[in-house]
Amino acid sequence: MTSAETTNVRTYLKEKGQFVDKLLDRYLPLANTDPVLLHTAMRYSVLAPGKRLRPILALAAFEYCKGDAAGEDQPIHFAMAGLEMVHTYSLIHDDLPCMDDDDLRRGILTCHKKYGEATAVLAGDALHDIAFLLMARTGLVQAGKELAEALGTKGMIGGQMADVEAEGRDVSREEVIRIHTRKTGALIRCALRLGGLIAGVDDMKLAVLTKYGEKIGLAFQVIDDILDVEGDAKRLGKNVGSDSRMGKATYPGVVGIEQARHDSAVLIKEGVNALDIYGDSVLKDIAYYIGQRDN
Repeated sequence: MTSAETTNVRTYLKEKGQFVDKLLDRYLPLANTDPVLLHTAMRYSVLAPGKRLRPILALAAFEYCKGDAAGEDQPIHFAMAGLEMVHTYSLIHDDLPCMDDDDLRRGILTCHKKYGEATAVLAGDALHDIAFLLMARTGLVQAGKELAEALGTKGMIGGQMADVEAEGRDVSREEVIRIHTRKTGALIRCALRLGGLIAGVDDMKLAVLTKYGEKIGLAFQVIDDILDVEGDAKRLGKNVGSDSRMGKATYPGVVGIEQARHDSAVLIKEGVNALDIYGDSVLKDIAYYIGQRDN
């Protein structure tokens, strides 16, 4: 990417990220409503500074399919907020002592460190619930189905289980790809598909968005693995080196750092190439930006 393209995509991500924050604030329960502690914990975790990548990808896909997001309480807005809530739910549970046992997330204390394990579990559960209520508000039955499949045993939860089972043992490149495709890639793929479906896209264009989502979703997690080895904890907003300490199955752990960098770049290029049939899109710039990210 040129410096101008990088600046443009950063501006886009910042502006859309701020818009997502407003949606989240609108659709989350107020902190002073009963049960106060639970709602406070939910807002603490969701409104912590984050990339908002999944809702932004959903919006970018929606716009790519000529959808109009103007006005308040649009179907795409409900889907965007729901995606970020289930993503945050997954982070809260992922950070628990029974899983990755992390103290920091997004530069602040993890939910269970701040509010206790029981509250953190319930905060994650409640965010999962609200996400599906928001999907129902899109008026598209398929939206809830897409999210359920992305989160279920064939998606993120299944990937998390495979990740737990792989700890401390030798794994193949193919096995790591299967874990990453479900644990991280499934929800990113879902975000792209939701954007297209809510815009009323045809099957051909939905297939393009699906392939793009699969490629950049896997690339995102490969890069995440690389950053856990050589990233800056302050920029990442979380501790580094935890994957190695826990014996996690990681892509660079199997193929090495240099090959992991090469393979992530190939995946990004394949994702971008999938879009070429329909011309330029900010989705291309987002893909390249993901390939260069350091947080």
